[in-house]
Amino acid sequence: MLLISVAEMFGIETTSFVAIFGALAFAIGLALQGSLGHFASGVLILIFKPYRVGDFVEIGGGQTGTVEGVQVFNTVLATLDNKRIIVPNGVVTSNVITNISGQGEIGVELTFGIGYGDDIDKARQAILEVGKRCEWILDEPKQGVVVGELGDSSVNLNTRPFVKSEHYWDAFFYMQEHVKKEFDKQKIGIPYPTMDVHVVSNK
Repeated sequence: MLLISVAEMFGIETTSFVAIFGALAFAIGLALQGSLGHFASGVLILIFKPYRVGDFVEIGGGQTGTVEGVQVFNTVLATLDNKRIIVPNGVVTSNVITNISGQGEIGVELTFGIGYGDDIDKARQAILEVGKRCEWILDEPKQGVVVGELGDSSVNLNTRPFVKSEHYWDAFFYMQEHVKKEFDKQKIGIPYPTMDVHVVSNK
């Protein structure tokens, strides 16, 4: 603008230059529209802090991992299989943000199916015993086991033991493995879908 003003002082026609600069500014604005949106989203994330470095989150329409960095334009995640995901901040703020570790403690949602002929109370006690042996499960809130569903081929027992956020997957995998072993030891069946086929003969 200063150069244009000086040029006018010397009698140089600047109308065409103003038009060119205007068109150029418009083109640059369109080209940077997405980047400016990501920048604005990054500023909002830095101000309101829905997550911090080290939090385990699900963001960007399904990307899950540990936050490695919150940058102006992007959020960097490290996945469980050691991949590095860079999610544009505009995508983050336009989707649901689930901060899995943001509360410090988290419930591990687990479902175990048993056969209709098996003893519910026996299976419940087996799950609770495995929970007591798991070093990561907290004493409070106390773990419980309820009948969540009477399925087509199984009675589904639900439990939600609480752990420190950083031990979520440790407890999840421990319970999956050791409940199966305990069911096997106590002869509690884990059913799988079956189908009865009736053959009608025309003879």
